[in-house]
Amino acid sequence: MKQKTHSGAKKRFRVKASGKIKYKKPNLRHILEKKNAKRKRHLAKKAYVNPSNEYQVKRQLVL
Repeated sequence: MKQKTHSGAKKRFRVKASGKIKYKKPNLRHILEKKNAKRKRHLAKKAYVNPSNEYQVKRQLVL
């Protein structure tokens, strides 16, 4: 039987050509008034999955 991709993971992660896994940082959707500008600016940037967690994410994406 074929293994299915985790539907939550396929919406959150993208695999780059280098093999790194890119994702968007959470906490930038609402309740933004109490967060300072520096925090929001850093949250807006894309991030890469930590190498220690890559195995779990790749399993969810069936790579």
